[in-house]
Amino acid sequence: MVASQKKENLGNVRRGMGYSAPPRRNVLSAINNGGGANAEPAPSEAGSEAPAFEFSGREDVDRLLNEKMKGKSKNDYKGRTEQMSEYIKRLRACIRWLVELEDGYLAEQEKLRGQIDSDNARHAEFEAQLSGALEELKAANLEMTTRCDSLEESLNKEKADRLLAVESYEKEREERESAEASRDVLTVDLERVTHEAKRFSEQLKMVQDTNKRLQEYNSSLQQYNSNLQADTSKNGEIISKLQREKSAMMEAMTNLKDLNNSMKNQLDSSMSSQKEAIRVKEELRKEVECLRADLQQVREDRDQSVAQLNTLTAELATYSEQAKKSSKDSELLRIKAAAFEETCSSQQEQIETLQKQLAVATEKLKHADVTAIEAMTGYETQKETIKDLEERLAYAEFQIIEADKLRKKLHNTILELKGNIRVFCRVRPFLSDANSNGQEEAIISYPSSVENAGRGIDLMNQGQKCSFSYDKVFDHSASQDDVFVEMSQLVQSALDGYKVCIFAYGQTGSGKTYTMMGKPGRDQKGIIPRSLEQIFKTSQSLESQGWKYCMQTFTHRHQCWKYTMRQFVTC
Repeated sequence: MVASQKKENLGNVRRGMGYSAPPRRNVLSAINNGGGANAEPAPSEAGSEAPAFEFSGREDVDRLLNEKMKGKSKNDYKGRTEQMSEYIKRLRACIRWLVELEDGYLAEQEKLRGQIDSDNARHAEFEAQLSGALEELKAANLEMTTRCDSLEESLNKEKADRLLAVESYEKEREERESAEASRDVLTVDLERVTHEAKRFSEQLKMVQDTNKRLQEYNSSLQQYNSNLQADTSKNGEIISKLQREKSAMMEAMTNLKDLNNSMKNQLDSSMSSQKEAIRVKEELRKEVECLRADLQQVREDRDQSVAQLNTLTAELATYSEQAKKSSKDSELLRIKAAAFEETCSSQQEQIETLQKQLAVATEKLKHADVTAIEAMTGYETQKETIKDLEERLAYAEFQIIEADKLRKKLHNTILELKGNIRVFCRVRPFLSDANSNGQEEAIISYPSSVENAGRGIDLMNQGQKCSFSYDKVFDHSASQDDVFVEMSQLVQSALDGYKVCIFAYGQTGSGKTYTMMGKPGRDQKGIIPRSLEQIFKTSQSLESQGWKYCMQTFTHRHQCWKYTMRQFVTC
């Protein structure tokens, strides 16, 4: 509609300008290109561009067309030619503007046609959907009409019965009122039946939609199950890798503990040697002090002896002067001087000996200081090494704890993905004394499809095939170890701190006791003894890592026999 209006406006503009549309492109190209008999020669490139003329609407075009030549005489051909060339340039600009306007209108028309086509396509699709819905509504209406006809027939029958009752008991007012009441009740029942029919049809439609959604959900669950199985295998690989890393960390931690113990022993020996060096140093210091005191005493004695020697020398000089007077006194003084000289020489020897002992003690003290410094340096180095080893040990223990947490989380995630509640089926083989004659293969079979492989079982009962699906199916050839492989994951969850319940269900003689308890022999053990072995083995292996388990076992054995609970053992 908009395109036709624009087209009409363009036609009005053309009619106002006074020219016809048919060879529009050829005429315009001739004008634009300067062709034709009366076409002016193309101006040179220098100054050939025409001045820009702008047109905003039809008024500008009409004004251009109604413009008259003014101010030039008839003989002024040059002026008239310039005016005409200017006018022609303006006409060309006007024509270009009209062509551009028309092109814009045509482009917009094509765009609108495309929108109309898309709208028509959507309208056709919507009409198809409406026709389909109308067909469904017609079918539902036909069904409802059929039901209404049947209800109307029953209603007509009831009305006929009522009319007969009214005719036969016309004079009895009470019975007539009761008949009217019954008619009202039937009307209400009819409305109720009509509403119920509508409700049933809506419920049927809802059930169909629900069934469709359930089918889609089932397919998505199957896909999700396959993805979960792939994720389970990946998580198993991750768990095995984490266990290997855990064992490597445990070995490294054991090595670090051994190294720590050896470093502690070295530290203890260094501490003892350091204490011994300090004790020796203290003894040497005391001995040096004693030697210094003795040396000081010897020096004082020497000074005193020197003073006495000087005094004796003075006295000797005095006595020498008096020697002439008394030879006997001189001899005595000579003897005393010799004795004093011997005493001085012996004291000098003692001084030299004490000085040597002092030098030896000083050297020992220096050596003790160096030994003490080396011991302190070694002690600090060993202390830093022990601190580093303790930090590495703490980090390794932290990594082990985090890895164990991750293992527990991944293990629990795997079990949640497999299902918090799982049902397994174990097929008991025919007894050896029973005459099977190949009946087992005829009665029991296992599906080979991908989605039911190892999870389904087919039974033949009186020629009718019954299929059952479980989380896991163990055939008659499955061993006790095969069954416990699936159960060991639950035992590990119990060790990780989660609550786990395993019970056997089945008829008498179906193999419940054999599955749970088993028989004597390593390969014949059931789930319960194998679970206890795994629990104690795991707890003992974790004691080396610092884990401590406090276990309490409560045994309750019950039997449900014909809806009656019987308690066998409680301990």
